[in-house]
Amino acid sequence: MKPTRHSHQLSDPFTDLLFNTLMGFTLLFFISIIFMNPIAKLGNINYKAEYIITVIWPEDQPDDIDLWVQDPYQETVSYLRKEAGWLNLDRDDRGDLNDTVMINGEKVVHPINQEVVTIRGIISGEYIVNLHYYQSQSNRPVKANVKIEKVNPVLRLVFIDQLVLEKVDDEKTVLRFELDGNGEIIGINKLAKTLTPYRLDPEQLLPESEQAL
Repeated sequence: MKPTRHSHQLSDPFTDLLFNTLMGFTLLFFISIIFMNPIAKLGNINYKAEYIITVIWPEDQPDDIDLWVQDPYQETVSYLRKEAGWLNLDRDDRGDLNDTVMINGEKVVHPINQEVVTIRGIISGEYIVNLHYYQSQSNRPVKANVKIEKVNPVLRLVFIDQLVLEKVDDEKTVLRFELDGNGEIIGINKLAKTLTPYRLDPEQLLPESEQAL
């Protein structure tokens, strides 16, 4: 039997209440999803990092200093190859050439001189960190600060040092450090090794294990 007009009208408020309740729960669900998974900001690096290697030199020196890092498999990251194994060059600074950015249609100078390499996975063995004086506008020696920070489980400074690059094409080994299987540093030395390809002889291009053969 069809419901009377009176009984149908009585059911409408209940239906509306149920519908509104469901809509409310749905809205709350989507809001919670947004807060649990915020949209990544443009330009942010959202990768896992185990170690961060940073070099900084004075803002008043518009010179090009390059950071070179080699892993235990002799994969080398630099401006020539910004991703190599678990190594990533996150910032390649070219002195004052990339210090200008456009904000609201206007040029803004941000004179920070900094290069950053991250190690995003653990490979046990030796890592080598070098600096190379690629190009100069000041024609002066450059005093550079290098630091290494361990990210996981908490941010911790594990190394900091300062060295001077005297002139263009000067390359220096900042340090060589060894990681164990847990990603902890178990040894540090400063034995020099050339990583750039500019001045290498054929013997130096071979892996160290083959150089003595």
